Amino acid sequence: MVKKQFHLTQEGVDELKSELKSLIDQRAEVAESIRVAREQGDLTENAEYQAAKQTQERAETRVSEIEHILKNVSIIKKPKSSDKVAHGSKVSLKSASGKEKTFILVGTVEADPLNGKISDESPIGKALLGKKMGEEVEIVTPAETTVYKVVSIS
Repeated sequence: MVKKQFHLTQEGVDELKSELKSLIDQRAEVAESIRVAREQGDLTENAEYQAAKQTQERAETRVSEIEHILKNVSIIKKPKSSDKVAHGSKVSLKSASGKEKTFILVGTVEADPLNGKISDESPIGKALLGKKMGEEVEIVTPAETTVYKVVSIS
């Protein structure tokens, strides 16, 4: 079986480590909530107990997920040259109508399109990978298809 590599920037790795620490630090608090709810008697109709158990389950699932990602992480280093779009590149685009967009190409775990971080596996990310300055790229979104020119790569 091939291991999936997760592409993350160092910033993304640091954010995951911080979240993991926070989740682990909350374990005692969640365990206490379960203990208090358990003391209230019949567990089958105890909403507090059920909620506390669900919180614990979600937290433990996320802890496992983060640990898996961190064991299989490939850190995206800033590209040495900025002549081609690669993982970690900050790309500025301009359409013929003057509309400008800027994206940072990251891995799927770190993608946050509303903040300009797009996944290398997304249609936009795939279209941008390997492009050079001055090249045109067609960006297809559900609303429209627009051709942009790559104006800077850093």
